[in-house]
Amino acid sequence: MQPIDVVISWVDGNDPAHKSKIQPYLSTKVRKSEDIAGPTRYGSVGEVFYCVASIYRFAPFVRKIFIITDNQNPNLDTFIQQNFPESTIQIEIIDHAVLFRGYEQFLPVFNSRTIETCTFRIPDLSENYVYFNDDFFLARPVQPEDWYCDDRIVAYGHWRNIILDKLLWLIKPLKNGHKPVGFKDSMLLSALKLKRKWTYFHLEHIPHPLKKSVLEVFFTKNQELFLSNISYKFRSAKQFNTQALYYLLMFEANRAILTPTKNVFLYLKPVRRGANYITRKLNTFEQQKAIKFCCMGSLDMATEADRNELLLWLQRLLKIEF
Repeated sequence: MQPIDVVISWVDGNDPAHKSKIQPYLSTKVRKSEDIAGPTRYGSVGEVFYCVASIYRFAPFVRKIFIITDNQNPNLDTFIQQNFPESTIQIEIIDHAVLFRGYEQFLPVFNSRTIETCTFRIPDLSENYVYFNDDFFLARPVQPEDWYCDDRIVAYGHWRNIILDKLLWLIKPLKNGHKPVGFKDSMLLSALKLKRKWTYFHLEHIPHPLKKSVLEVFFTKNQELFLSNISYKFRSAKQFNTQALYYLLMFEANRAILTPTKNVFLYLKPVRRGANYITRKLNTFEQQKAIKFCCMGSLDMATEADRNELLLWLQRLLKIEF
């Protein structure tokens, strides 16, 4: 079996040094735009501890976890030693200066889409690597086959119609003087960059199995796309989603296995939901034994009670102590 690494992008937006660094670049327009540079883009309530713990607990075959940071460190060593003393998984912090070596003119960067375009450039990264946001969690044991099957990947998601979604984008209302920069829009743009006319691949907030060589070869041949996508300090409607583009490349090469997310993925966003929202979601998890992947979006914006309830649930699920 080829080694499998994990890459996690992480930022602590509460860090005074980070706040000081971002301040000079925040125009009035950017400050007002939650979709571009709102606090929740950088907020952290310790999700990375649970994210990493879920990999140690449920994917012990992983070789190495690379955590991408901007001159920060989540300081996980004591936590890992306390909870997983026998594990052989290594953790390495990758600074933006390393990720953007040779392209330092684009630093500093406060944009996950820019960062995601560069993940394949991590030194010592294995050919097979799985990309996580820090609010992604494994919720039950996974096997390498949940991500890779020989030379193919397991592509969790579904197909959408390009023409229909372009029309939906055209009628999208403005907010703060611009159309909100949407997750779906970046996937649509990925397809358009590849000159696709009819369908594009819609992925979820779920770990993405990537192959380093595929991105390396594509961006070497399409340097202008690479440079364009890494040139934005903040999220932009002109940026494509690198993972979505990669999935399309893999489908076109017949190296992707289309797999629905419905039965394996639990998404929670406990913000302005009904009183029984969390209870319903956790009941769904208990009832659907195939669920392996979980994302908890915008935990920093949840009420303290809801946030504590979810983190305590994760703590019990992962059998960890702080």
